[in-house]
Amino acid sequence: MSAPRTPLGRLGRVVHWAFTLAVLAFLVAPILAIVPLSFSAGSFLHYPLPGLSLQWYREFFGSPFWIDSVVNSLIIGAGATALATTLGTLAAFGLWLARLPGRGVVVAVLIAPMVVPSVVAAVGLLFAYAPVGLANSHAGMILAHTALAAPFVVVTVSATLSGFDRTLLRAAAACGAGPATAFRRVVLPLIAPGVAAGALFAFAISLDEVVVALFLAGPGQRTLPRQMFAGLNDNLSLAIAAAATILIALSILLMASVGWLRGRAARLAARTGQP
Repeated sequence: MSAPRTPLGRLGRVVHWAFTLAVLAFLVAPILAIVPLSFSAGSFLHYPLPGLSLQWYREFFGSPFWIDSVVNSLIIGAGATALATTLGTLAAFGLWLARLPGRGVVVAVLIAPMVVPSVVAAVGLLFAYAPVGLANSHAGMILAHTALAAPFVVVTVSATLSGFDRTLLRAAAACGAGPATAFRRVVLPLIAPGVAAGALFAFAISLDEVVVALFLAGPGQRTLPRQMFAGLNDNLSLAIAAAATILIALSILLMASVGWLRGRAARLAARTGQP
């Protein structure tokens, strides 16, 4: 039901849109400010730009420090995404399938890394890793990022499972399918968009994490955000703006992929008659 077309109603609509645009501008302004700086012909973070140049992208792609950090980010992100997606999906399915009396407590423990400050988690992981030799290793970074990213997979897959029809599992069991077969052939294809969206969130969390890397990563495990942080402290270069622009483009791509997956999940649910 649309709002009445009165002068007061139109004024309220104008104020609503003005406030919305102001909030969006406040959120997007830092992004819009950093992107042009990556094309600056100068050497300082200032406006107006003295000219346009691709020199900072050439420095980024020509520096072994930057390229090694990108490779480390991709390796750690891929490993953490695979583990977080597997563990998070199984945890979400188990919580959805079993009506545990302490389910709320289990969920709270699983999503705790989402609310615990990163520095607290990093210090705890450092003390846990040091005795077993996982600090300053790719395996340690992958496990740490898995712990931080898995809750996002649990939440995303749980939201997808909330609309799943349980009668499909009973039908699969009536046809002789075991639990593993029913999950693989019935459940997983229907919740695949949610699982994929959770995997994208996990990769984004891993790609963006810098606090854990500051505590756990050695010179051989320096990730892209860690290298950007070091660049701000050691030798300020506009190559950082180029790296930030690349991360922004990747983030936009990930968000677009999540939106597409959500639309696909909605269309799949409509075809299968699920709520």
